[in-house]
Amino acid sequence: MPKTAAPNTPDISPQQAQDFIAIAHQLADAARTQTLAKFRPDGGIAAANKLSAGFDPVTEADQASERAMREILAQLRPQDGIYGEELGKSWGQSGLTWVLDPIDGTRGFMAGTPTWGVLIGLAQSDGATLGAPVFGMVDQPYIGERFWGGFGQARMTGPHGGRELRARAAQQASETLSDAVVFTTFPEVGTLEERALFERVSGAAKLTRYGMDCYAYALLALGQIDLVIEAQLQPYDIQGPMAVVEAAGGIVTNWQGGPAHLGGQVIAAANPQVHRAALALMAQ
Repeated sequence: MPKTAAPNTPDISPQQAQDFIAIAHQLADAARTQTLAKFRPDGGIAAANKLSAGFDPVTEADQASERAMREILAQLRPQDGIYGEELGKSWGQSGLTWVLDPIDGTRGFMAGTPTWGVLIGLAQSDGATLGAPVFGMVDQPYIGERFWGGFGQARMTGPHGGRELRARAAQQASETLSDAVVFTTFPEVGTLEERALFERVSGAAKLTRYGMDCYAYALLALGQIDLVIEAQLQPYDIQGPMAVVEAAGGIVTNWQGGPAHLGGQVIAAANPQVHRAALALMAQ
């Protein structure tokens, strides 16, 4: 599967990998504290709109969550870059950049649904170039489930126990997608043309569901669904989930089968067969 790494990126030893995993857990713990303190308040959640046309909300919880993670990185990894949704980006000097989405699914957070999440990615970087993630984490604070993958690990923990992550193997009818379960966040997907391409796959699938944000990628890594198809993503939307899905044996590319680590049109698939079938429909 295509992966793009930035040039001159550092080698990571097994001990360093374990240190990075431990730091990611610290970041997720800090973000949990901030987001849960502001989730489902009496009277609802106030939000500012980042767009002059349309609606792209940001809440106090988004900003507090990212600040808490940045404070930890400033103490533990000041040499690394940070690419955050709310508070900007800096590249650092280490060849590694932490990619942070403090609340992926702010609309769901505002509405009280427990399908938003905190996304953490560790990406190779070189100067102003963001490469492929080497590690990622998807944390759902309210449910208490955490999914992570990279450095030879693919695991989840939660209130019902922990387990290894493994994406679904190919099913007998996966070449035609007739047994596939497909997720996307918004029914409109993107542009009219992008929506039409998505609907080719949705129309061939057994089941399509909407509105799960990053939790859909976690379900794919957990072996529950087959495809996640989205458009107009940013790097912080996909870096963390991408690493988790790939560590679980899945595939993440753009809609043409190329690299997806910078966002845009993204398709995540449980296995090569369902990935190939979906791309073939979208290419017709």
